Amino acid sequence: MDDHLNHRALAMLRAVAAGRAEVTTSRQPDLRVDGLLCCDQAAARELARAGLLRPAERDAPGSWVPAELTPAGRAALA
Repeated sequence: MDDHLNHRALAMLRAVAAGRAEVTTSRQPDLRVDGLLCCDQAAARELARAGLLRPAERDAPGSWVPAELTPAGRAALA
């Protein structure tokens, strides 16, 4: 997927890298940046399915936890 990342997806990954994002611990994770829901949840879920971001910790399903980049996510930003 990293060959096809648009500006919005890259901005989401940069927010995760900066420690400004949270995701839900669910099969279809939602993303918040700076406490606000991301405007493109479909893109956020695609980034998670592509293995570019993930929850930084485990918690009860549906809980909000910090998001982190995976090695693939860091490579996509490099």
